[in-house]
Amino acid sequence: MSEPMGKMEAAGGLAVTTGVDVNAAVDRLRSEGVPARLAAKDATLWGPAAEEEAAIRLGWIDTFVKSKELLAPLAKLRAEFQEQGIDHIALAGMGGSSLAPEVISRTLDLGISILDTTDPGQIRAEMGEAALRRTAVVVSSKSGSTVETDSQRRAFELAFKGIGVENWAERFVFVTDPGSALESLAQEQGSHLFLADANVGGRYSALTAFGLVPTALAGADVAELIEQAEAFATTVESEGDNPAVVLGAVIAARPTITVADDGTGVVGLGDWAEQLIAESLGKDGKGTLPVVLEGPGAAGARDSDRVYATVGGSSTGLPAAGSQLAMPDVVVNGPLGAQFLAWELATAYAGYLIGIDPFNQPNVTESKENTNRILADGLPQERPHAVDGAVEIYGSHADTLAGALGEVLTNADREGAYIAVLAYLDRIDDARLAALRAELAERTAAPVTWGWGPRFLHSTGQFHKGGRQTGVFVQITGESVEDLEIPGRDYTFAGLQAAQAAGDRQALESRERPLVRFHLTDRGQGVNQLLHAVRELS
Repeated sequence: MSEPMGKMEAAGGLAVTTGVDVNAAVDRLRSEGVPARLAAKDATLWGPAAEEEAAIRLGWIDTFVKSKELLAPLAKLRAEFQEQGIDHIALAGMGGSSLAPEVISRTLDLGISILDTTDPGQIRAEMGEAALRRTAVVVSSKSGSTVETDSQRRAFELAFKGIGVENWAERFVFVTDPGSALESLAQEQGSHLFLADANVGGRYSALTAFGLVPTALAGADVAELIEQAEAFATTVESEGDNPAVVLGAVIAARPTITVADDGTGVVGLGDWAEQLIAESLGKDGKGTLPVVLEGPGAAGARDSDRVYATVGGSSTGLPAAGSQLAMPDVVVNGPLGAQFLAWELATAYAGYLIGIDPFNQPNVTESKENTNRILADGLPQERPHAVDGAVEIYGSHADTLAGALGEVLTNADREGAYIAVLAYLDRIDDARLAALRAELAERTAAPVTWGWGPRFLHSTGQFHKGGRQTGVFVQITGESVEDLEIPGRDYTFAGLQAAQAAGDRQALESRERPLVRFHLTDRGQGVNQLLHAVRELS
């Protein structure tokens, strides 16, 4: 448990207040000149093995300067779309290409449709004729070949043609790195194109074209976000108050950090920070595990092995009202543009303290490679151990849902363990199943995370394979009522979704991690059964 909130550093519009004793770590960062070296883009900070990757991944430190070049063309394109009656943006993107736009959209209530999924029902919901006629699609991918975004692009193209949109190519806005296949396609078919900063990795790309293009087209004042980041950037080398240094020390202080919105204006930042922290720090058998909470003080927020953080837009820097026991361990308050840069800096500092290269992702491709092999060879033949109503149970010795969930809790009853629930479902229509995270957290001392597949493969998936090898996994899959074809491919969205789930299972099982799978033969009934079963547990 932390001491009473006593340390506060505020500068550049953002404040970090904490009671965690991080003085030694902060002193180390300052005495070793880490802030100044990072500001100078010193690629040697994280050791010789990380230097080559870091040398091409530090553009995020001042990328907001370059991003000002986007403002005029984005304003022009938005005006053109409005003249054409296009007033809705659908974003096809994964990981760093979707999470920052989602935070901006939720915070500013923009209503962007974020399609970081392969669930056919969730994608099909965006294909209605009335919606399509007023929709532009932003396709975001650094490599230009991300399977999820390429599949969605193909589906939207067919849908536009199906309702007779003659200028369908002009409904697409591509955001990608220079030289990618997506750049070539944009030029070939006459779609709009915005090139991102190639020296910024996906999870650090909030203030590049990946974060700004879809949100500006939906009406966000992205110039203000840039101004907020620019104001905070003046603190990077500060010898006085330096909030990001304190935050970095806090992230590195304990094995787990739990994050919740504090209700003062920034919405959903935890989902973005989850990817940033997990993918940056979860490797080499160590790292900090991020847990996104449903709200302040949610189940599993506090324990001796974790730091409990709240984030918000208030500029006061004061902790939330309430008793000392209810207070978070760290409060991060400030505008969204400053929040993005502060957490990016802090993650880089935490990597330095822990001894981890924060820019590579050595285990991210493993599940992808398994998926490609399964798509080529077919799904593995698996038989359930038991069937309980509308739920098939795999990987458990129990014959009931309650028994299988009880096994999960037993497996997590050891030092350093955590539970990860991985749901390959429709995160809109099946959203109520996410309550399972808090229900499990109420019944275990272990941290419990929640991930929607396949989006978590581009974030916490790195931690699951490369971080501390103490995870206990619950995978949830489901039958699709109606499938959706992927033009030009010999598999459908349901087939791709199933292959991704199977590929991820193989990656986890190869590490001999405990994994139980629940397959919902009827999604609505299966969701009800799972929630009822967990609530039966003591």
